[in-house]
Amino acid sequence: MQHWYVIHSKHQKESLLQEQLSLHNLEVYCPMLQMEGKSPRARKAWPYFPGYLFTHVDLADVSTSVLRWLPGAIGLVSFGGEPAYVPDTLLNTIRCRIEQINDTNRMLLQKTLKPGDKVMVHSGPFAGYEAIFCTQLRDTERVQVLLQLLQDHTVRVDLPVSCITAIKQNRP
Repeated sequence: MQHWYVIHSKHQKESLLQEQLSLHNLEVYCPMLQMEGKSPRARKAWPYFPGYLFTHVDLADVSTSVLRWLPGAIGLVSFGGEPAYVPDTLLNTIRCRIEQINDTNRMLLQKTLKPGDKVMVHSGPFAGYEAIFCTQLRDTERVQVLLQLLQDHTVRVDLPVSCITAIKQNRP
C-alpha cells in the first residue's frame, strides 16, 4: 500500500535527491518557500523542512535500501526501526500551508508594502495593534514591524507575514 514517507537528505542536497526520486518514477514533494533574493543570483526558493522530502511509495515494491542509497539520501525517517509514514491529510495540510505562505509572501514581494507603511496586526499576541512595516526578514515567512506600545516607546517585533495586513493609505 502506498504511503507518504519522509526521506532525510544530505546537507543542501534536497534538489539532487528530488531528481533521483523522480528518475526512479517515484512521486516526490519538497515544500519550498519562494523568496525574493537581494541580488539576481540569490537563491529564490528555500526548503520549508531543510534536509527532508516526502515520497509516495509502496515499500512492498521499493526497498528501503534503494531509498537509503540514492545519491543525496541519508534514509527514511524511522521510529523503532520502522519507516514512519505521513497521513495524506497531514501532507495536504502542509501543501495548503506552503501555498498560503507563498501567496502571502508574493503579495509582500510585489512591493505592496514598503518600509514605513502602516499595517494592522490581526492575529497573535499583538492583535489589534497598528504597526509600521520595516522589512521582510531574509529567507523566512516573517516580517519585522515597529509597534508603539507605551507612550512614545517603539519596539521592533518579528511576526509571521500572515499576522499582518496593509492599511490603505492615500498617497499624493
